[in-house]
Amino acid sequence: MISARNIILACLLVLTPLTARAVQPDEIMTDQRLEARARALSAQLRCMVCQNESIDESNADLARDLRLLVRERLQAGDSDDQIRAYLVRRYGDFILLKPPFKPETWLLWGAPFLVLLVGGCIIFIARRRQKSLVPANLLSEAERAKLNALLGEDGS
Repeated sequence: MISARNIILACLLVLTPLTARAVQPDEIMTDQRLEARARALSAQLRCMVCQNESIDESNADLARDLRLLVRERLQAGDSDDQIRAYLVRRYGDFILLKPPFKPETWLLWGAPFLVLLVGGCIIFIARRRQKSLVPANLLSEAERAKLNALLGEDGS
């Protein structure tokens, strides 16, 4: 007999890979506070290989190297801001999953809105052009009567 406990356990086992991180056991720091800071920082940094994952989620070798670098800098006593600044100097604002809004990144922030605006304009112009190309009355009365007669004969 299947108990509710076994069902819950099975569900948790199925969902476990969804919450797993790429951090390897040998990367984990013994100091829990530093490890928590390392995880928080890793969640904010983009994997330069995967580009849609944080280094905390990525299995790429570069992501592992960056996770180790973050932990080394934490061990050395750097603050979170110092570590972020160091990585931005090294890799640029692209390494941040949420880059700051500044003149160098305005296109990055504005591109989605620009694409929507251009797409909307294209659709508006295309619809307007389509309406102007369709004549109001395609068939004359004689042609319409002939078509109805043909359709009436074919339709029976």
